[in-house]
Amino acid sequence: MQELRPVFLERTQTSSFVPYEYITEASMEVNMSFSNDMDDEYEKLFRRLNPPRVVIDNEACKNATVIRVDSANKHGILLEVVQVLTDLNLIITKAYISSDGGWFMDVFNVTDPDGNKVTDEAILDYITKSLGPESCFTSSMRSVGVKQSMDHTAIELTGSDRPGLLSEVSAVLTHLKCNVVNAEVWTHNMRAAAVMQVTDEETGSAITNPEKLSRIKELLCNVLKGSNKSRGAKTVVSHGVTHTERRLHQMMFADRDYERANNDVLDEKQRPNVSVVNWCEKDYSVVTITSKDRPKLLFDTVCTLTDMEYVVFHANIDAEGPEAHQEYYIKHIDGSPVKSEAERQRIIQCLEAAIERRVSEGLKLELCTTDRVGLLSDVTRIFRENSLTVTRAEVTTRAGKAVNTFYVSDASGYPVDAKTIDSIRQAIGQTILKVKGSPEELKPVSQESPTRFLFGGLFKSRSFVNFGLVRSYS
Repeated sequence: MQELRPVFLERTQTSSFVPYEYITEASMEVNMSFSNDMDDEYEKLFRRLNPPRVVIDNEACKNATVIRVDSANKHGILLEVVQVLTDLNLIITKAYISSDGGWFMDVFNVTDPDGNKVTDEAILDYITKSLGPESCFTSSMRSVGVKQSMDHTAIELTGSDRPGLLSEVSAVLTHLKCNVVNAEVWTHNMRAAAVMQVTDEETGSAITNPEKLSRIKELLCNVLKGSNKSRGAKTVVSHGVTHTERRLHQMMFADRDYERANNDVLDEKQRPNVSVVNWCEKDYSVVTITSKDRPKLLFDTVCTLTDMEYVVFHANIDAEGPEAHQEYYIKHIDGSPVKSEAERQRIIQCLEAAIERRVSEGLKLELCTTDRVGLLSDVTRIFRENSLTVTRAEVTTRAGKAVNTFYVSDASGYPVDAKTIDSIRQAIGQTILKVKGSPEELKPVSQESPTRFLFGGLFKSRSFVNFGLVRSYS
């Protein structure tokens, strides 16, 4: 099939032959543009001749749904498939991957979040359409490509982490009359990254005023820089639509959050066990990972290997117990195995970071109330005033309701105590308080505080916050 490519491109690029000596620099740029378009056309043709096939079987395995995907091979296709499954909140308990030659085959054992087989016809139909012949994949980077959206403006932030950072960012956006409708914030190794979707308070849609966009970038960059000039801060504003978790991995990887200080040995026992060795007979490098299992673990590791430009030729995944075991047979995109000790160490560090970014220790706070401009700023300000720092956050808006999840810890590094919870409860006026993990560490408040309405209708009486002391693996 590859032998047809030059002929196909030549016939579709131009109807006449252009001698080499007449090709100017300008025409080369045009031809390169045509070439990129023809690459996409060739890929579409190849897919039509070799359509992907999806088989979903609920009978082959006793306790899981088996999904098999056969497709023409290309760099990044494994990540695409895993991304579709994890975006549906499916749990991958076992997987076998093989992609030698020009063909790619995946077999996944999956369950729903409750550990049951997937029987919802809508979900099964979505998987078939997303991964099968009807899928519209034309590039392995489709999930991170920027598409125009007039519903919101996307803001990407990276910088040094510190207590109160999310509160300061939220306050700036509120001051500029921007409403945060969706956001995800990760922190790891003293670095912070966030992807926020904001709307203009006046229009309720994307921000189009160039001066206002420039002002947002300027002020947020100043907040992210703070007093730390040793590491850079970055703010990107666009009308694009990206896969949030994919972008967060890319942003933190680009920000080198995997680099650790030499004296960083406190959490050595809690780190995942990652090893990289070369299998000289087959010219592969073998990556093995053992860590505590959690949802989206496979996505996080495959995402990082893809970003580092490694191709997974074979893989075995077993996550049926409390521990997950992953084994990847990889080569760099240039066809070579790991060449040096420095490269080996970098792979280990980057995979450790990819796994740790999504793990949050501390107090889990879930907030559900009517959405309004400034809500995120008010809530995070209360956290900051009570000496709490946000280690991870997920902010969503559905049908006018804000559904937010925060993972917080004491700014000084100590566990959050009952007095702090009591202060937050008084300020926000909560009627439902739940503690998960170690209930004895937090004593419940006996009655509603008279300061419930301290912020004058900040929250409706039906709104609530759930607190849980947990180690999150979601």
